[in-house]
Amino acid sequence: MAEAKFDELAHYDPEKVSQVDYRPPEKDWMDTKPDFRPGTWIYPAKEKNLEYIGFPNARAWSPADKDWKLPKNWKQIIHEGLKERLDKYRSLKIFMDNCVRCGACADKCHFYLGSGDPKNMPVLRAELLRSVYKNDFTTAGKLLGRLVGARPLTKDVIKEWFYYFYQCTECRRCSVFCPYGIDTAEVTMLGRELLNLLGLNVNWVMEPVANCTRTGNHLGIQPHGLKSTLEFFAEDIEEATGVAVDIPINKKGADILFVTPSGDFLADPGTFTCMGYMILFHAIGLNYTWSTYASDGGNFGLFTSHDKMRDLNAKIYAEAKRLGVKWILGGECGHMWRVINQYMDTMNGPADFLEVPKSPLTGTVFENARSTKMIHITEFTSDLIKHKKLKLDPSRNRGLKVTFHDSCNPARAMGILEEPRYVIRHAVDEFYEMPPNTIREQTFCCGGGAGLGTDENMEMRLRGGMPRGNAVKHVAEKHGVNRLAAMCAIDRATLPAVCEFWAPEVSVTGIHELVGNALVLEGEKEREVNLRLDPIDEQGQE
Repeated sequence: MAEAKFDELAHYDPEKVSQVDYRPPEKDWMDTKPDFRPGTWIYPAKEKNLEYIGFPNARAWSPADKDWKLPKNWKQIIHEGLKERLDKYRSLKIFMDNCVRCGACADKCHFYLGSGDPKNMPVLRAELLRSVYKNDFTTAGKLLGRLVGARPLTKDVIKEWFYYFYQCTECRRCSVFCPYGIDTAEVTMLGRELLNLLGLNVNWVMEPVANCTRTGNHLGIQPHGLKSTLEFFAEDIEEATGVAVDIPINKKGADILFVTPSGDFLADPGTFTCMGYMILFHAIGLNYTWSTYASDGGNFGLFTSHDKMRDLNAKIYAEAKRLGVKWILGGECGHMWRVINQYMDTMNGPADFLEVPKSPLTGTVFENARSTKMIHITEFTSDLIKHKKLKLDPSRNRGLKVTFHDSCNPARAMGILEEPRYVIRHAVDEFYEMPPNTIREQTFCCGGGAGLGTDENMEMRLRGGMPRGNAVKHVAEKHGVNRLAAMCAIDRATLPAVCEFWAPEVSVTGIHELVGNALVLEGEKEREVNLRLDPIDEQGQE
C-alpha cells in the first residue's frame, strides 16, 4: 500500500499531532521565519480566476518558490494600500493603536493551541501588520524603530503575512476575550486585502469568488445543473418518504426567496440538510422560490476584500427585487450570516423594497431583520415549532446521540444560540452539550473556515480542529455521542475530517437533516429509512 501523502488524513497520527510544544523560539519573533512545510499552506490562486475578477498580478507561482514574482513597486503598493485603508476604515487605526499586549487573547486561538506557534497568538498575528504600520505611519516607530515594535517592510515580512493570515479562520473567538474589543478577524481581512494588491491569494478562496461572480454560486453550477440537483434530491425524498415535493425555481411573485450555501447542493452531509429544507417547505406549504442566479447565500468575499464582499452580497438582493418576493430566508450557512448581519446594510442597504419578514404560518414578525429583510432558517423553524405548526416524531432519529457545534459566525456575529438548540431538542430524543468553554460565544472553530478547508492544508486543519475535536471526543466518551450537528456549510464540509481524526466514532449532520427525518408528512409511507436512505433502526451504528 502506498504511503499516505501530506494532503491525506492517514498521513497524520493523532498522538503525534497532539504533542504540541508551547516553548517560544530561541530567536526574537522578528527574526523567526515561517516554515513553509507541506500541509501548512494553501495553493495560490490560478491566473484565470484572478483575471476573471480583475485582481492584479495574475501569474503562476508557488509559496515554495524563492521568488514570488512580486511587482517591481511592491513596497509602494503596500504602503499606499495601507494608507488608503487607514483613511477609509477608522476601526483599523483603532486596532493598530489600542492593543496593550495584555495577552488575554493569547491562548484563545485554536491554531495556537494546536500548533504552539507564537505567531498564531492573535496578539502577535496582528503585530505582523502593526509593526509595519508603526514603522511607516507613527512618529515613535520612525524614530525608535524596533525598540517600539516597528520594523521595515521586506519580502520576508510579506511571506510571513501570507503564511499566518492564511492560518486565521476569522472566527473572532479571540475578540470575545479582548478587553479593548479589538477584532483580530478584521486585521486578518485587511492583511489579506493588502496581499491581494500584490496577487498573493489562495485558490480555495479566489476560485469560489470567481465562480460566484460568474454563476451566482461558489461551485460554478449552471442553472440547469442546479435544477437537476434539486430534482435528484426530490427523487431521494420520495424514495424515503413516499411524498413528491415541488421545486419552485425562479418563480416570480413568490412570497419568499430562499438562499443557502452551495455546499448544500454538492457535499454530504450538506445535501441531506438541503433535502430537509425541501421537506419542511413542502410540509408547511410555503410559497417560496429558489433562484438559479443567486443560488448561493455564502460569501467568500468576506475572505477576500470588502469590495468583493459587497458585490457578492448584492446579487441576493438584486434577485429578490427581480423576482418580486416579500422577504428572504437563508439556510444553514456561516459566513453568509456575518455578511448579512454586520455588513449588508452599510454596503448594499437599506433593502426598502422588501417587507419586514413575517411568518405566513404563525404571524410572527421578525423585528430583528427589519433592516436586512432576511432571517435564518433556525429562527423560522424554531418559531414554527413554538407555535405547534410542525408534527415531529423524534423517534425517527433514534439511535442518534447528538451534540451541537456553534458555528462561529451565526453564534458570535449574530447571537443565534438558542434557536438551533430548540430545534434539535424537538427533533431528537438525546441531546448533550459540550463543555461550556467550547460552545456558544466561546465556541471553537472547525479549523477550516475563511478558505482554509482544503486538503493541501491538512496539517493545519487538524491542528486548528484539535480543540473542537477534543470537545467532541469528551461528550462521545461521557455520553456516547455519535452525531455532531452544525448549521454551517463549511463546518459540514470540514468537521467530518476533524471528527474522523480526533473523535472517529462521531459523524456530522445539519440541523434540518434531523428535522427532515423527524417530520411527519401528510400522505407519507411508513418511514423505514432516513434521508441518507439508511435504515432508521441502524442509525448511529456506522
